Amino acid sequence: MTRRKLIAGNWKMHKTTAQAIQFANELLSRGAVGSAKTEVCLCVPSVHLYALAGIFEGSGVKLGAQNVYYEDEGAYTGEISCGMLAGAGAGYVIVGHSERRALFAETDDIINKKLLAVCSSPLNPILCVGENLEQREAGAERQAVGDQLEAALRDIGVRGVQRLTVAYEPLWAIGTGKTALPGQAREMCAFIRSKIESLYDGHAADRMRCIYGGSVDPVTAHDIVSGADVDGALVGGASLKPDVFFDIVNSVSNHT
Repeated sequence: MTRRKLIAGNWKMHKTTAQAIQFANELLSRGAVGSAKTEVCLCVPSVHLYALAGIFEGSGVKLGAQNVYYEDEGAYTGEISCGMLAGAGAGYVIVGHSERRALFAETDDIINKKLLAVCSSPLNPILCVGENLEQREAGAERQAVGDQLEAALRDIGVRGVQRLTVAYEPLWAIGTGKTALPGQAREMCAFIRSKIESLYDGHAADRMRCIYGGSVDPVTAHDIVSGADVDGALVGGASLKPDVFFDIVNSVSNHT
């Protein structure tokens, strides 16, 4: 089947609400963002969601959050639930980003709980997986990514998997300026799809999207997402500038 490409920006912890609003207006001033074949999403700090939802309404640009908690409500100071995010305007949420794993001690069990909660909500999950440089150099990248997938997708079910976007983000390419070669990205996305087929079934594996993240820019975007196996990109630092992000989206949209 033909899957719609997804270009998702991840702002991480950047921009005040005023700066976020300025970005949104500048992005939309450049013309249509995305196309019938390319979906666009910005994963922003949750405090910006409500303000940006009004600006992007009707534009085709969707919003996502960068983190979520797995309980619906309760005494969890500082956390935010799926329902809260959806109510503020989010349609997507990132789960299991390498920075959450490394800096905030998120375990495979926590990531699985979060993914279970997201798949029971209106939100669509973007699950991040990827190997570090040592694993890549040892030829153990498939083992590392496969183990992450098995743990994260435990008890998710076919319907949950069909809504899933897996973001392959090799840790050695995040924020380093190094980008995986197009062949490396395609090979890993093909492996991810085959792994999901082995865990669930071919139909679920065919419907889920697999995107690449790691120092994506307007020059590398088209080459990386071309072909059948890579369904888009998760863009980090380059998503903070409206002109650069617009060029990345266009680079993919015009060649899809």
